[in-house]
Amino acid sequence: MGTITLMLIIIISLTSAVAFSQKETMAQLQFNAFLVYHRRQFYRVFTNSLVHANWEHLIVNMIVLYSFGTAVEHYFRLYFGSIGTYYYMILFFGSVVFSNLWSLYKQKDNFYYNAVGASGAVSAILFTAIFFDPWNNFYFFGILPIPGIIFGGLYLYYSYYMSTKKMDNIGHDAHFLGAVFGFFFPVIIQPSLMMGFFQMLFGRITQ
Repeated sequence: MGTITLMLIIIISLTSAVAFSQKETMAQLQFNAFLVYHRRQFYRVFTNSLVHANWEHLIVNMIVLYSFGTAVEHYFRLYFGSIGTYYYMILFFGSVVFSNLWSLYKQKDNFYYNAVGASGAVSAILFTAIFFDPWNNFYFFGILPIPGIIFGGLYLYYSYYMSTKKMDNIGHDAHFLGAVFGFFFPVIIQPSLMMGFFQMLFGRITQ
């Protein structure tokens, strides 16, 4: 049923809603590399995932989180049993930290750099879902079906390209790193799963 996913969505949605109307809350929770590095406010590496830039940002992330988080919870219970719930939590919060590392390194002396959103964790969960079922169709804009493995490749290229262009304020580095973390996380837990991924990937190609 995706109990942990629903719990995360409720907590993130409520916290974001409060932060929309209380600038102090947003300022306290957002990721600021300068404050993390120079003033040791390490909690910001985690709490930035609880707040979002606006309602659109929040709603999109929560829809994706619900759509694929419930599937990943199912896969984790299937492959890892009762401990799968703990692995799912490590996946979510581990990807939050990992996806912020590059920005922390690049922006550690920039007091004015701030970032919010659970996009790194959402990307991780999306790519974990791709790992377990690479040919499952993703519906781009809810209409165009694209196999997950192809969508994933395009997503990584787009995130890398946009991170080099610096054309907007979106943390494309976090998207890219979160995706990489999510794809390899199951293999770190159980290396034999990589063989299963290749069997599903090339089995469909050779059919």
